[in-house]
Amino acid sequence: MNAEPKFTFGQRLVLAVVPRVVWALLGLVGLTWRFEVIAEEGVTPLIFGRGAGPRIFCFWHQCVLPCAVYFRTTGATILISCSFDGELITRILNLFGFHAVRGSSSRGAREGLLGLKQVIKDGKPAIFTADGPRGPIYQTKMGPIKLAQITGAPIGAFHLEPERAWTLRSWDRFLIPKPFTRICVSWAQWTHVPADLAADEFEPRREELNAAIERARLRAIDYFKKARQ
Repeated sequence: MNAEPKFTFGQRLVLAVVPRVVWALLGLVGLTWRFEVIAEEGVTPLIFGRGAGPRIFCFWHQCVLPCAVYFRTTGATILISCSFDGELITRILNLFGFHAVRGSSSRGAREGLLGLKQVIKDGKPAIFTADGPRGPIYQTKMGPIKLAQITGAPIGAFHLEPERAWTLRSWDRFLIPKPFTRICVSWAQWTHVPADLAADEFEPRREELNAAIERARLRAIDYFKKARQ
């Protein structure tokens, strides 16, 4: 069992105050957002995540905020790092009805995968911010592929792109959608991973998932470009 993380007094103060402030502001601003859904041919989008079930879902770290609002009724579980930033995100997402297991590609990876394996076994959706927690940007880790291989769950790829947003100068170019903006919910093809996947096939399957999430992102950006023409 992992030891409880130790935080400074200042960090504990932030953890006590910031999550509820963010939850209140995001919940209020989120009411003004207009979601518009697109999907690749042959893909049935899950509107507001309804019917997600025991499947795996992946998106880029930069669109956490609109995803928190759009998928808030799913009760999904997300893999989040054991860092202070991870604790802060966990507390915010808990207020939106999400659950978390702690771990990352560098720390607690095995425990995190085991936790998500149980989530899938219980018939509920599991989520990865595929390039988190520290990047590089737009490069998915191997975790979703490993989880799909041991559970048999398919992997859904999507991206939420605001038409108007503030973009932070962070590694992930974090997006803060502006009030009253439109947000494109873009779905790409599912990735399927067989239980008997050979060791040399993991990387090609990871690249397949990576390409799917990127297609979803680029199609969402193109959606607004075409709307302006």
